Amino acid sequence: MLALRAHLFNVLFYANLIIRMIVLSPIYFFLPRKLAFRIPKAWARSNHWLMKTVVGTTIEIEGLEHIPDGGYILAPKHQSFWDVYALLPWMDDPVYILKRELMWIPLFGWYAAKQRMIPVNRGARGKSMVKVMQRTAEEMRNGRQLVIYPEGTRLPPGAEPQYKYGIARLYRDLNVPVVPVAVHAGLFWPRRSMMRYPGHYKLRILPPILPGMEPDAFFEKLIAELETASDELLVDAARTNPDLPLPPTAKARLEALAGNSGT
Repeated sequence: MLALRAHLFNVLFYANLIIRMIVLSPIYFFLPRKLAFRIPKAWARSNHWLMKTVVGTTIEIEGLEHIPDGGYILAPKHQSFWDVYALLPWMDDPVYILKRELMWIPLFGWYAAKQRMIPVNRGARGKSMVKVMQRTAEEMRNGRQLVIYPEGTRLPPGAEPQYKYGIARLYRDLNVPVVPVAVHAGLFWPRRSMMRYPGHYKLRILPPILPGMEPDAFFEKLIAELETASDELLVDAARTNPDLPLPPTAKARLEALAGNSGT
């Protein structure tokens, strides 16, 4: 039954994406850019509804009061595709740095281009990366919110963190707050898997780290706060979802945490 519900969700998820992009294209491309962003935000809300209705997964968002006004960097843990759109409905005007190949996808790439998403060649160096940083700074000056994953790629819940120092350079150069976000969506929407699991989980938005710190000190603070919150949410998710199949990385981390606490 779990597999059937997961399969149904996946079919509806991709149908929801493709049909909306096709049907709403005339409206989307006619509207001013920021107003048009309401269409992707509505799509994100509909996906939350599908997860709840089809799979039986409910989501609780903590710390919405920590989202500042104007420009900031949103720095979430990254475990599944869910993380990409999870907070869209609550963000004013987000911008993503995308692999340039994604911009070549019909419809999706056109939608992204209208929203001035920033394409990057991951193998590029020198002048290409300078242009990416210039575009990023320009969007931030317009009050947008940059979404970037500090670990750079999806990792399974409980995995050893692999933070990239690039987030510290962005913090220094852009001079805006960084909002860390802890989440364990990978327990319910595993990477590299078609399964989707029912249950209840939390996303926690932490207080923003204000600009002005030395990059090294900021980097240490970001890691410490995100990992502490992630551990707390992992323990909570395992406790409140006893039937949830945990990946080996999550089991190992829970055992380590239990050992550290002496329980």
